[in-house]
Amino acid sequence: MESNSAGKRILLVVVAGWLASFAFIAQARELPDFTDLIEKSSPAVVNISTTQKMKHPRMPRMPDGTPFDEFFRHFFGDGDHVPDFDTHSLGSGFIISAEGYVLTNNHVVDNADKIIVRLSDRRELAAKIVGRDERSDIALLKIATDNLPVVKIGDSGNLKVGEWVYAIGSPFGFDHSATAGIISAIGRSLPAESYVPFIQTDVAINPGNSGGPLFNMNGEVIGINSQIYSRSGGFMGLSFAIPIDVAMEVTDQLRSKGRVTRGWLGILIQEVTAELAESFGMEKPQGALVAKLLPDGPAQKAGIQVGDVIVEFDGKPVEESSMLPRLVGRSKVGEAATVKVIRNGRPLTLRVKIAELPKDEEIKLGRDDTEDQSDNPLGIVVEDLNAEQRKQLDVTGGIVVRKVGSGPGQRAGLRRGDVILKLNNKDVKSVSAFAKQVEALPRNKSVPILVQRGRSTLFLALKLEE
Repeated sequence: MESNSAGKRILLVVVAGWLASFAFIAQARELPDFTDLIEKSSPAVVNISTTQKMKHPRMPRMPDGTPFDEFFRHFFGDGDHVPDFDTHSLGSGFIISAEGYVLTNNHVVDNADKIIVRLSDRRELAAKIVGRDERSDIALLKIATDNLPVVKIGDSGNLKVGEWVYAIGSPFGFDHSATAGIISAIGRSLPAESYVPFIQTDVAINPGNSGGPLFNMNGEVIGINSQIYSRSGGFMGLSFAIPIDVAMEVTDQLRSKGRVTRGWLGILIQEVTAELAESFGMEKPQGALVAKLLPDGPAQKAGIQVGDVIVEFDGKPVEESSMLPRLVGRSKVGEAATVKVIRNGRPLTLRVKIAELPKDEEIKLGRDDTEDQSDNPLGIVVEDLNAEQRKQLDVTGGIVVRKVGSGPGQRAGLRRGDVILKLNNKDVKSVSAFAKQVEALPRNKSVPILVQRGRSTLFLALKLEE
């Protein structure tokens, strides 16, 4: 009996082992094989090295004849004759035409005095910059040769989260290193990058990978590896690539005219929070809230107003405020576009003629500090602006916040120095008028308050409780 039981146990172990083996094999078959793809893609990927001339800082000059003067001359020489020195950096790129056009990141070649492109066959060729665009971080190079292998350009407009991708580049100078992973997110916004909807992946990207291609499983380039999120300087699972559709639009302009033009509305915008959506009578937070109109800009001429929420641009929905600069930026300068807004809770469609984005255009919202104490139901201290202050701030009304204590004003985000321009969509003319407007506010309901903060304006959501 015992031998039979032992035999059964052995049989069960063997069967379990077979099942585990079959499961492992089945799982392995589901994983992609990158070998052929990498072999075909690698020849068109290049290493880019740059050299920059740097000047030594001038040595301090000591009075002639002093011990310190002799000391510095002995160890550092004459400060007026310290020679310049070279610094070097590495990056990646890829060939997009057999005539020698190469795409990479702008930050790879920025301030470079000399650029060398190393091909897969180990040839090293000097490159010149055809054009570069700082806002999209794209640079187009040209090397003097032909009959080069080229990448296949894909379509980044139909990417899906979870699909496999792979990268080839030169991390830390190791040429043609391949890494793989999946797309983690699409349409990512990064600080100070208003015009690029980044592709987020978990593909291992490290210094030196910048400017290299991101491929799909058809061996097509769908992005340019550009940035990593890291606290250590190395890969931490968050990599960001510029969509190839954006890159090629920029490239076409760089090839044809050496610079990039973008569309512009002439507005400052902010995100619509749940509280602001409630204050504007919207069912859900969406769109881009117009916080300020720039004088004589396209939006002002088209009739767009401060407080409008842009929910659709040229037939495309604007779910988040970060989407609007991208849509407007890709519009053709001089052509008209339809803009759908929510104004006072009602939809309205306007036509606006797109202008060219000025070089110094900034879409930023400022910040300030807070202090305690208050003298009204909002928990803030306010005072009227004099004529000189209104002239400097370029406002016709408004009151300034001098102190912020605990209360509804602080919870709304008011800061010392804010100039309150509107409360619940009504102009604020004076402190006395503001007090009456506060008393008339509904309780337990968010209302919009428009403030000017520094050179920017923004809406906050204010709620008074019973």
